[in-house]
Amino acid sequence: MSNIITAENLSFAYPPQEGKLAIPVFENLNLEIAEGSFTVVIGPNGCGKSTLAKQFNAVLLPSGGKVYVLGNDTSNEQTLLEIRRTVGMVFQNPDNQIVSNVVEEDVAFAPENLGVPSAEIRKRVDDALKTVGMYEFRNHAPHLLSGGQKQRIAIAGVLAMQPRCIVLDEPTAMLDPRGREEVIRTIRTLNRARGMTVVLITHHMSEAIDADRVLVFGNGGILADGSPREVFTQVELLRAANIDVPQTTALLYELKRQGWDLPLDALSTEECAEAIANALLTQTERSQK
Repeated sequence: MSNIITAENLSFAYPPQEGKLAIPVFENLNLEIAEGSFTVVIGPNGCGKSTLAKQFNAVLLPSGGKVYVLGNDTSNEQTLLEIRRTVGMVFQNPDNQIVSNVVEEDVAFAPENLGVPSAEIRKRVDDALKTVGMYEFRNHAPHLLSGGQKQRIAIAGVLAMQPRCIVLDEPTAMLDPRGREEVIRTIRTLNRARGMTVVLITHHMSEAIDADRVLVFGNGGILADGSPREVFTQVELLRAANIDVPQTTALLYELKRQGWDLPLDALSTEECAEAIANALLTQTERSQK
């Protein structure tokens, strides 16, 4: 599987405040994102997750090292447009990305600025809205929609540019549970049904359970990297870095500490319930012997 994003010895520091030294966010970071993958990035507040995300489509440029998008150097101004066509960004607050008073006009905004022909724009807008389940709201005013619906409109606006990768920076942070479910369902559809590369930054651990890969970010680097089952079983490591684990893992971990023979990699609610039921059955059978 080829890589769509590659970071080589990536370092970044924000400009120093007057009279102070610049504090690096990360140094000598090496990272590859495979095309078609679903990667979730987690870490404590202030660890640089959002800063990392902005490197992926040249919103921010490296202080040192390089970031490549399909081989294009993000610091090369001549390839900037191609990079941003390849990697689309969705941010935490959808109101910051919605620019029009009608949903379909908002989704059409980016391809219009790219000079896409009108007939193609119409097709892209309809396709994007159908993909995120918002086609019936195409003539609505965005400000009258719920938070989850607004975020899906923001995603549709990015999809209309037809990127190969979409990076979402805590897109569910401002949403209620129903809105979070709507957005995460949309993200999964983009990855599984359309084969789009997804990089999701989140502090909701339940959103990472179905990912291909979880990157744990902290202390200026990568603390853990693997499948959700591989990463979330490292409870002590994650808690030492002030990172939560899924509620299912937390429950199994506490029961295991009390002597129960339980696996820590039963991440979904169904798997967790089945693991506990099996443990109860085993304990009952032993007590009857």
